[in-house]
Amino acid sequence: MTDSPEAWRAIIAALRDDDVRAVLGETASAPLTARRRARALQRLQALGVVSVDGDRIRFDAAPLTALLAAPPRPRGPERFLDSDGRIDRYPAQAADRLAVLRHVAGRAFSPDTVLSERDVNEQLEPDAPNGDVAVLRRYLVDHGLLRRTASGSEHVRTHE
Repeated sequence: MTDSPEAWRAIIAALRDDDVRAVLGETASAPLTARRRARALQRLQALGVVSVDGDRIRFDAAPLTALLAAPPRPRGPERFLDSDGRIDRYPAQAADRLAVLRHVAGRAFSPDTVLSERDVNEQLEPDAPNGDVAVLRRYLVDHGLLRRTASGSEHVRTHE
């Protein structure tokens, strides 16, 4: 279970349960010294999961609930897109960059459709970071996802 990218959600959800926290407390390998206990308590307070009222310590599940309510982090090519679906940065890793370019090409073009450069630019504009369509078009050509026709004035989406 811990191999899953979303395993943290199950762990956080479990920590909201009083019984689970009680059992977890039983797993301590040695009794806490006063100093270690104070440091741990201070850390839990800083995280917002406990509050101290005199000698009473209260658990607050709100920060854990908020973590669980947050949308999951994007995976795959979507990690490099902004909230509007536009590329917000080109990945440094070659495999990630190719995945982003494939994603864009698949969204913008149908295979074997011949498009003028103007049409290509219009199709790519919603995806291009900072409106720089020329760089995006060049990357698509360089990665074999788009090719120029023999005349050089038109482009075709490859089957790649």
